[in-house]
Amino acid sequence: MVFRIEQAENLAALGRIASGSVPLIYIDPPFNTGETQTRRTLTTQRANDHNASDRTGFGGHRYATVEHDRQAYADSFVDYLGFLEPRLREAHRVLAPDGSLYVHLDAREVHYVKVLLDTIFGRACFINELIWAYDYGGRPRRRWPAKHDTILFYVRDPEHYHFDTEEVEREPYMAPGLVTPEKRARGKLPSSVWWHTIVSPTGREKTGYPTQKPLGILMRIVAASSRPGDTVLDYFAGSGTTGAAAVALGRGFHLIDNNPAAIATMRRRFAAVEGLSVTMPGVPDVPGTRIADRDNG
Repeated sequence: MVFRIEQAENLAALGRIASGSVPLIYIDPPFNTGETQTRRTLTTQRANDHNASDRTGFGGHRYATVEHDRQAYADSFVDYLGFLEPRLREAHRVLAPDGSLYVHLDAREVHYVKVLLDTIFGRACFINELIWAYDYGGRPRRRWPAKHDTILFYVRDPEHYHFDTEEVEREPYMAPGLVTPEKRARGKLPSSVWWHTIVSPTGREKTGYPTQKPLGILMRIVAASSRPGDTVLDYFAGSGTTGAAAVALGRGFHLIDNNPAAIATMRRRFAAVEGLSVTMPGVPDVPGTRIADRDNG
């Protein structure tokens, strides 16, 4: 199987992928928030010097905050659709005849991207609008708190695409008393609304990368829309959660990102994956990992 991390501008990297060769693509492009997305890794330590402390803990003890890492990227585009369109057209080109594309967005741009995808793929190739609902974060007073993302699911051929419900982990019925004991024991296939917590700020899954998505969301997508041994492509790879789901389910991955912080995060995350290939411009070989020149494709 292929386990590849590639540091590259994704449009150029997509141009090196053979047409009709990718069974599953998941992308989580920037949401065009107009802000710089930042994630800091912090710890606190006991401070004897009151002037060196910045917070008070249990028993009135003073503590100092220590920043270990800061990762950020600019999330602002004057012409967001102009940026995304050629990358979606390349996704359509490289997708296998029975392949699937999942595009993860939020309310700012999803309506415009849906129309763009209908133009590129054809409206018949739109399968689902998936809603990932969560309950964490700020509580504004002048609008309803925004607590969901949208994932658009398209296929190359609406008559022939891979989708295996038997591979999807089932979930409890919301009204178990209304179904038979057999159905209750088996659980139900998830609907188009997915209730799933965000990545815990203090949990083991956290990588420290801004906008990291939960492994459970990607496990569901990879399980349903790919086969064991397939290579899953993510060309806005970020922290590499798509790759983590692929490895857990016996698939390979090709992860592309141009952000050095993303590449560093993924190299740490997949350091133990046997056969991992990392393509970075101008970086010498690292023991245990094959580093290829970027232009080798």
